[in-house]
Amino acid sequence: MREIWRQATGSGRGPTVAGALEARAEAERRTLALPSILSPVQFPGQLLPKPTPINLRRFAETPVVRRAINVIKDRIAAMDWQVRVRRGVKAGELAFAERKLRALRRTLEEPNASDSFRTLIEQVIEDALTGGYGAIEMEPTGDGERPAMLWAVDGASIRINPRWDGQPESPRYAQMLPGQLESSAIDLRDDQLMYIRMNPRSFTPFGLGPLEVAFETVNQFLSAHRFAGKLAANTVAQYALWLNEATPTQHDRLIRWWQDEIEGTGRVPLISTEQKPEVLRFAQGTDADMRLAWQEFLIRMVANAFGLPPLMLGLEADVNQSTAAEMTDEAFRGAISPLAMLLAGHITRDLFDKCIGWREFEFVFNELNARDEETELAVQVQLLQAGVLTVNEVRAMRGLGLLGQDGAVQLTGEAAGEPTG
Repeated sequence: MREIWRQATGSGRGPTVAGALEARAEAERRTLALPSILSPVQFPGQLLPKPTPINLRRFAETPVVRRAINVIKDRIAAMDWQVRVRRGVKAGELAFAERKLRALRRTLEEPNASDSFRTLIEQVIEDALTGGYGAIEMEPTGDGERPAMLWAVDGASIRINPRWDGQPESPRYAQMLPGQLESSAIDLRDDQLMYIRMNPRSFTPFGLGPLEVAFETVNQFLSAHRFAGKLAANTVAQYALWLNEATPTQHDRLIRWWQDEIEGTGRVPLISTEQKPEVLRFAQGTDADMRLAWQEFLIRMVANAFGLPPLMLGLEADVNQSTAAEMTDEAFRGAISPLAMLLAGHITRDLFDKCIGWREFEFVFNELNARDEETELAVQVQLLQAGVLTVNEVRAMRGLGLLGQDGAVQLTGEAAGEPTG
């Protein structure tokens, strides 16, 4: 039985403690954990760099952009997920299906020594929304209980080989710092790196992130926001004092007196001149001088770039009780669900199929069919009553175990008679 499990998992040794430790030692990370982007200098060659502005990283830390990223990232990272047998494959025909499912889930829950599934996926989503790239290095371990290890990679340091011939042994990606020669790059095969592109296009191998789309909009918003802040702090004078027929000496004396005695003291200035001085205003002296309407328009443009309604970024002026729920559902359907499905597809194809070789399984998020639990429950109850779905199908959708003929939950793993190693 032990030998059958070794052959089924592709492992040359049993999943003992010593064997597992030895297998994990073989799965060493190849890419750098925190590559330093020191300069924009790049050398032409066979490896194409992503032409991403450096300011994207700083823009991702501003309040409006951070709110847009967190709305999408936190929602996906908090979703419930499961690993299941792929549609079209019969679970009864797979050898040690339950044990492989547990191994795949452990691989995702414990991707490496320091990360969990949430911390790993948050890094990938952050890079995908910022620059249109999200990268995860995958290294097989040879251990049937933990077949692979995963590490998040800075997508800005990944170069793509445009001459990749499609062969599994040929390097498709490389990690290289700006200023380095291509000979010092770390080559990665297609089954070693999961590269997630947002908005893929035919004329370039790179994706297009939402923050790249909103780059100019965010830049204009920051400029308008800084001007409004200086204006509100009274560091930008919007008026002038006009003294008619004043000599240069009188003009200089008035400036020194105002700066030394009046400015910042709160005293009432007393001016004695032959002619009354006149105040010339350069603006209206209202909130319109801060260009608040223009800033609101730019926030709406940022929301459009991320596929979110302005409600999610704090603009609630045109929202009422009847439209709030629709806008929230629009955010889930338009921004959160597509990215979640993209991530699930990459995990299934790149990790399960290419890296581990278990293409009979797939990764799915359990909360993509409905925005909230009440809606999902109502839909599943209606489908059950109509006979469209069975109880076991609904339990599988919710990540629960299947029921047997007697109504009891089917035993899995060692309780079902599988070898324990």
